[in-house]
Amino acid sequence: MVTRPVPTPASPALYDVCSVGNAIVDVIAECPDSFLESYGITKGAMTLIDETRADFLYQQFGPAVEMSGGSVANSVAGIAGLGGHPAYIGRVKDDQLGAIFRHDLTASGVHFSTPPAQAGASTGRCLIVVTPDAQRSMSTYLGVAVDLSEKDIEPQLVGNAAVTFLEGYLFDKPEAQKAFIKAGTLAHAASRRLALSLSDTFCVDRHRAAFGELVRDHVDILLANEFELMALYCLPTFEEAFAAARAQCSIVVGTRSEKGAVIAAGDELVSLAAEPVARVVDTTGAGDLFAAGFLFGLTQGCPLSTCGRLGAIAAAEVVSHYGPRPQESLKDLIHRKGIQL
Repeated sequence: MVTRPVPTPASPALYDVCSVGNAIVDVIAECPDSFLESYGITKGAMTLIDETRADFLYQQFGPAVEMSGGSVANSVAGIAGLGGHPAYIGRVKDDQLGAIFRHDLTASGVHFSTPPAQAGASTGRCLIVVTPDAQRSMSTYLGVAVDLSEKDIEPQLVGNAAVTFLEGYLFDKPEAQKAFIKAGTLAHAASRRLALSLSDTFCVDRHRAAFGELVRDHVDILLANEFELMALYCLPTFEEAFAAARAQCSIVVGTRSEKGAVIAAGDELVSLAAEPVARVVDTTGAGDLFAAGFLFGLTQGCPLSTCGRLGAIAAAEVVSHYGPRPQESLKDLIHRKGIQL
């Protein structure tokens, strides 16, 4: 298994984690089932749509909640909620929704300085219809978010973050893949660490070879669920895939839903039970918040077991209600759970 030494940076990090991801505004509205029928929205599903459709549906929405979203944006918001100092790199446009994304994320305590695009596609959005039965039906327009490139990766920002955290959802375009390589090169040049979330099996299936090269050559910390790991290594069991990841990365985090998580760093192996939840309401954001707790603990110098417990607590909070952001203070929650940092 890999035994890469933990780098010793020349100076303390200004940021615990700098995340690079799809900048998406979540627009959430409560509507009757007839709204879905009228506008051809598939109930309970997530459908990718184009800008024309996104603009049309947005105009049909009544009063709505608009907030910053996207996988690793949820993670850094969680890190801020735990008391950390995170940063974010992602593309929005100089438009109304871009301003909403920037204000919401920075108000949560996240440093976000990527300049807005002046031309091209508009800010990405996920239009979420919540019907009376609490089902969430999503129409997603990725917009300018997927146009992130090497020029958006700020060397000083990456160099001043203890961990740079990449979102697998962003890996589709060649320019974004180059941006990931640049982020890893900059992080390692500053003796920092690079983390990757595989995000989803469909991401892995589309770009297995490129993901494999990225993990093998650049990634220090790999976070994935069991199915994503098996897809990456084309292996039939979680145990085999986890072992393959350990041979390539300094730290591997494998989440297994109600089975808990397994974390490895060098020869150390930690198995964690899932945090008890009275009722699982919505699993959206569970992986994002597990990553938030784990990376926060890691950057605070906590033992792997504590890092995992922080991730499990944050994930348990977010699955207990609708939406991918905590509704309770994570800082207060971990104190009540008896974790002292």
